[in-house]
Amino acid sequence: MTQQHNAKSAPVLTHLNDKGEANMVDVTEKAVTSRTAFADGLIYMNQQTFDMLMSGTHKKGDVFAVARIAGIQAAKKTSELIPLCHPLMLSKVKVDFEPVTEEDKFAIRAIAMCKLSGQTGVEMEALTAVSVALLTLYDMCKAVDPKMQLDGVKLLSKEGGKTGSWHRDAV
Repeated sequence: MTQQHNAKSAPVLTHLNDKGEANMVDVTEKAVTSRTAFADGLIYMNQQTFDMLMSGTHKKGDVFAVARIAGIQAAKKTSELIPLCHPLMLSKVKVDFEPVTEEDKFAIRAIAMCKLSGQTGVEMEALTAVSVALLTLYDMCKAVDPKMQLDGVKLLSKEGGKTGSWHRDAV
């Protein structure tokens, strides 16, 4: 849920009407601005699965290509999946993957970028793209590694709109 902050009042949940009922936000009067959002998340797996993905030897073919397309399609379908999201005319969706290794942990990081010129943000589309891309990796590899775990799906940054820029603090 989007929260608006005003120095003089408590945060307002914008997806609730005066009666506390679920409500789609009216963006009719909002200015059309360029808006961009980045999100990421991880899928942890065993070393065998990680090595198979990195070497491209999975019997199902190019797993990353399938997961990338799934993430892009998911961003485009966000309003059909999340009830109060507006249907958006996305001008760009990009999904990338990076290997992550720490000591004895193996993961793939999915990163999504969504962009448009419009009256509402693209944060949900970026988060949906990452989530579905990771779920697709899980689906394609579950036969060899059912213990895989999705973790840390989060918004990294957003640009544009009335509230301007927001960037997650570096940890």
